[in-house]
Amino acid sequence: MFHSDTDLLGSLTVELSQQLKDYEDQALLEMIQPNLATQFVQDAPELAKFRENIAQSDPMDDKDFLRIFREFIPTTNYEAYRPFIAKFFATPCKEADVKNMFAPGLPYFLAMSSMTSGKSVKAFPRSRPLPHLLRNPLYLALPQSEGTTLSPTSMRYSQILKIDCEDGQSKQVTVCSLSIGFLRMAMNWDAEHDNERLDLWLPGQTDPYAISLVKSYRAFFVLNALFALADSRVTIIRFFFANVFVIFLQYIEDEWSLLIDCIEKGIIPDVEDLDHLRAPLEVIFFLLVIFHSAHKVFQKLFKPNPLRAAELREIGPPGIQGWAVRVWPHLEKFIGVTGGPAATAVSKLTHVLGPSIPTQATGYGSSEGGIALPYHKGNPNTDYKVLFVDVLTEFLDVRSNEPPERVLSIYELVPGGHYEPVLTTRSGLWRYRIGDVITVKGFAPDDGLPVINYLHRRDGELVMAFGTTCTESQLTNAIVSAANRLIGQIIDFTIVGDDRDTPITYGYLIEIGGEIGKNARMATQQTFEDLMAANDEFRTAFWQGRARKPTIRLLEKGTFAEYRQQKCNKANVSISQVKVPVVLSDPTFREWLLQQVVIEL
Repeated sequence: MFHSDTDLLGSLTVELSQQLKDYEDQALLEMIQPNLATQFVQDAPELAKFRENIAQSDPMDDKDFLRIFREFIPTTNYEAYRPFIAKFFATPCKEADVKNMFAPGLPYFLAMSSMTSGKSVKAFPRSRPLPHLLRNPLYLALPQSEGTTLSPTSMRYSQILKIDCEDGQSKQVTVCSLSIGFLRMAMNWDAEHDNERLDLWLPGQTDPYAISLVKSYRAFFVLNALFALADSRVTIIRFFFANVFVIFLQYIEDEWSLLIDCIEKGIIPDVEDLDHLRAPLEVIFFLLVIFHSAHKVFQKLFKPNPLRAAELREIGPPGIQGWAVRVWPHLEKFIGVTGGPAATAVSKLTHVLGPSIPTQATGYGSSEGGIALPYHKGNPNTDYKVLFVDVLTEFLDVRSNEPPERVLSIYELVPGGHYEPVLTTRSGLWRYRIGDVITVKGFAPDDGLPVINYLHRRDGELVMAFGTTCTESQLTNAIVSAANRLIGQIIDFTIVGDDRDTPITYGYLIEIGGEIGKNARMATQQTFEDLMAANDEFRTAFWQGRARKPTIRLLEKGTFAEYRQQKCNKANVSISQVKVPVVLSDPTFREWLLQQVVIEL
């Protein structure tokens, strides 16, 4: 049950507005003053005017310092940082060349981004947060729970950078996803000694450490399913995206008999690409683990569990409403993104969880920084409250005709407005544009901080030949509605330009789980009507003969699992980092997906 939105303020009082100004000023000073002596600030052409004015100002005058920041720091994108970040990838990499690059000292890891689009991977140096911030939920890679958490975690990384230090030693910096970087940071797990932790069990997790190193997409989920099903004490299920949990359920359904037999006999299934990981998994399967510290584990020897296998056989594979509660009777909640492209999984998710299990998002942010946490007085799946912990967030009005340098503070936002977040971060980004579009629902009554909803990517629109675009959210809402009414459970989808006829149109490529709906062929008309109602430009273009109805084609079962596996292998990144884009721009994957089409609606 979600709270009403009526508690949100439609405008700020004078007192709250001043409170937010003071909050923003303090956060700005905390985040940017430590980074003034960095190489980027001293050398970046984009900050030349800022440097000139700072040199002429009183260093003790905070008010003037903030004025100079707001007046002379432009918005930036990745190109401003690219030549500086490239120095980390040089061979050899000397400490003097990269020390104090964006923040004092050396980064703890480099966070990878842009795994959704077909564009090149971006990397963002991330520093260790101040000690008093480490326990903030924005930095927690695993949810806190008194029970056991089902949260498949991949420790896979792209590469390890070696930095030759001035004292003759070397430092290794891992290039990985943000979540992996935070988890390694919290546990002090360097990648160099991964193989020495193969017999370790992640604290409070269903899965042992060895599974986090599995590279095969199928093996990763089958093994996670095995250990999760064997443990009836699960209290929290956490997946970054709800549609990945639906894929996880599909693996359970497909391999149900195998999984139950393995639990009964106490054996590890014969899955691919385990190599050196099989032995430690066989040793620790079905261990009872008690953690006295992050490194001290007491365990019993492996054993079969015919009683648990019998319980699961009686319940059966995923299908009945509330299946998850029967398998895990202590289950309390599901954490994961259910908006955007993941909205296709909501109907399956709520069916499997049952009415008693609440769901909430993980938070809102990116590899560049954490922006907001779920607002629990609203809808914790879609409502986020902006916080200045990891980043300071300013905004650009995407509907405004003003110059793009007109940056807005949080106290200048208007409910209903559409904005692009602009981030200034502790790790050294300066007014960085992340390309998202959010809308403001209102302001929290206790402190005035804005409560926002994510809408779509600003550059995630598929521009048609007729010159109009539908947004990611409009395209997603249309296919979700058609699926719920007519098609059936969508596992995943993406959209390509369908140029088989003129004019070009939106070509949906979807994969479904289970049986296709009896009236599925009506889905194209339903999707078309929803887009016509949602987008005035598309409607006008259609009536002028410059646009046509979208198309919907169904893909072979397992297509998007294979897509994720290929993306993992291509970029050498973790399984958890790969998302399926709403709009696919990569021509190679576009052609491959079209080869997987089995039927057109």
